[in-house]
Amino acid sequence: MVKVRWREHMLRLAAALLGITLLACLVHRTGLEIVVQQAKTVGWGMALIIALGGISHLVKTWSWRLTFLCDLRQLSFGRTFALRLISEGIGKLGIAGQLVGETTKVSFLGSSVPIANSVSSVTLDRGLYVLTSAMVSVAGIVSALLLISLSKSWRLYLVLMASVLLLLLVATAVAVQRRWPVLSRCAGMIARLPWCRAWVTGKRSVIRSAENNLYQFCHEAPGAFWGSLSLNLMCHCLAILEVYLVLRFMGVPVSLLQALILEALTKLINVVGIFNPGNVGTYEGGNVTLVKLIGASGATGLTLSLCRRARSLFWSTIAGLCLITILMSNKSPQLYTRVHGAALAGAPCRK
Repeated sequence: MVKVRWREHMLRLAAALLGITLLACLVHRTGLEIVVQQAKTVGWGMALIIALGGISHLVKTWSWRLTFLCDLRQLSFGRTFALRLISEGIGKLGIAGQLVGETTKVSFLGSSVPIANSVSSVTLDRGLYVLTSAMVSVAGIVSALLLISLSKSWRLYLVLMASVLLLLLVATAVAVQRRWPVLSRCAGMIARLPWCRAWVTGKRSVIRSAENNLYQFCHEAPGAFWGSLSLNLMCHCLAILEVYLVLRFMGVPVSLLQALILEALTKLINVVGIFNPGNVGTYEGGNVTLVKLIGASGATGLTLSLCRRARSLFWSTIAGLCLITILMSNKSPQLYTRVHGAALAGAPCRK
């Protein structure tokens, strides 16, 4: 077990170093002066981009609160907003960071929310965000296929990706409608693997609980479900607006539809970059390639990615301050205590 963890740490470190090297090469190839000059053209617009990011976090927090379906009068909006920032800040560290970030949200909710409802709400919130991300990606890919002149290889890749995403969306809709135990069965299959058996066996009750709560949320609280889904879509619309504004500030004649295409394809890059802590290098490199589809230069793509990363770093800093404040508070629980010590077999509480 120690050897496996050591190898995992080394792989993550290697991925991070490769990402940093790639970013340095991109900046060197583009020219630091060109990047700085284009960043200056954004100017005061960067404050608007940061504010837009804050609005997006507020909307995401509102969406998350809808998934609880229990009395939240003892849980302030400000605390859930802080936990949202903390979770996303930790999640920037890759797939392991996302797992820790979601666990942190559950742990720091405190005793004001039942543990079963905490876990199910976090699961539902993440699932709805992934679902709406797939919807936006399909819309962007279809727009690219219809409106942009693409090479045969690009067109083939996009058709394949759109087909896969559409199949996943249809399968998800059918599974929810018919209440198929997809997660439980997948967990059972994974549990057959020797190196995963112990971990999955310990989490099967959590998986079953999350699955049951998901179906109950969709069928018994349709108003909250569609409200949360709509708010998640609004967050993606704000991300599209962010791309549009940054490019406009740089003087690039881009349309909202082109911004949709760039944001949709960027989401696919983020999926690949989940194995790279911080997505450093891969994110910037992907943007350099993508903006060329709308006729912009690689320097524009690099500057766009750096502006968006600056916005992300700003809110990650705020998240760090929130984490310090919560840890210093006497009311804050110890990380993982509630998660690993509670029974998760029950359904979420009702109003």
